[in-house]
Amino acid sequence: MSSPASSRDTQSLWRHRPLQYFLWARGFSKFSSQILTVAVGWQVYALTSSAFDLGMVGLVQFLPTAILVFVAGHASDQYDRKRVIQICQVVEASAAIFLAWGSYEGWLTVPQIFVAVALFGVAGAFESPATAALLTGVAPEGMLQKATALATGVFQVAAISGPAIGGLAYGISPAVPYACMAIFWTIAAILNGAIRLDRPTAARESPTAGALFAGAHFVRTHPAILGTISLDLFAVLLGGASALLPIYARDILHTGPWGLGMLRGAQAVGALMMTGFLARHAITRHIGMRMFQAVIVFGMATVVFALSQTVWLSVLALAVMGAADTISVVIRVSLVQLATPDDMRGRVGAVNFLFINASNQLGEFESGLTAALLGAVPAAALGGLGTIAIALIWMKLFPVLRNLQRLE
Repeated sequence: MSSPASSRDTQSLWRHRPLQYFLWARGFSKFSSQILTVAVGWQVYALTSSAFDLGMVGLVQFLPTAILVFVAGHASDQYDRKRVIQICQVVEASAAIFLAWGSYEGWLTVPQIFVAVALFGVAGAFESPATAALLTGVAPEGMLQKATALATGVFQVAAISGPAIGGLAYGISPAVPYACMAIFWTIAAILNGAIRLDRPTAARESPTAGALFAGAHFVRTHPAILGTISLDLFAVLLGGASALLPIYARDILHTGPWGLGMLRGAQAVGALMMTGFLARHAITRHIGMRMFQAVIVFGMATVVFALSQTVWLSVLALAVMGAADTISVVIRVSLVQLATPDDMRGRVGAVNFLFINASNQLGEFESGLTAALLGAVPAAALGGLGTIAIALIWMKLFPVLRNLQRLE
């Protein structure tokens, strides 16, 4: 049972106008991203029937992040963060229009899809660190962990509805999901423009070489931050079974695009349930150990999913994966934001985003490559076991993170 004070805090968060605009804008943007994952994954696999090409989608989206990470982070600290986000969302909407047009006319090819995906990667490289840094400015003082949980919950709502609707829309026409994405990214850009910050941002640094790489230096000299970011990198890199969902949906579980949407949404359902819990009950003790335990549960659930031959068990395993991942995400984001000065949050956020993208998108490439060599089931199972091993190793390598008690 939650206390009356906890309930009042959560209600006051929902009524905070800058946070409201931020959450709605984040929801529409993430809704589009989730539709993109389903539409591109199904379309590429339909055109090529290649697990390797599915993995290439992640690699093509990751490369711009790796190249632009330091420039993007400095841009988030040098310029108005909400304007940076708006420009990125306009670019994303334009790329979505291109995909919709090509799909509708029937001339869209896999290389052209890869070009559009790379453009999404460029926009995401700038958008994500700016969004992460902006959250601290729109959250009321002393309520960042709960605001982070709410922001994660909004993402999970989009992750539930986006894949489901994206799969249904693709069943109507491959052009329909891309058209929806263009509309939602446009709405997100408008909402971000309406945000008015309560607290002024810090003075901006000149774009020197030292300033560009300050985020990487900050992460390297703070073991708890380095440990939590690198744990996410290697755990999800090995356990990234998401790229294999089109194979599981069509060839193992024998469903269609709607089944792919359901599988993608299942992980978000579990995450949303955990988010609702964390929004009312912040984790206040044994922060580091709770994060390691969550990663181990994520790995175990990945193994169950890998071996499942039935839809209901696959959905349940994905839901557990989503719940466990949410605990890790909330702890990681809160720790990084609270430990980082405001004038460096964009650059540190860019390094964090590079690690996240490396885990998610390079994880997709790794899963696709391993599946091409060994098959989908062995690839997913080995990834889950690897995730568990990484968590156990990191507990030894980063005792500061393992013994972390509170977020302060």
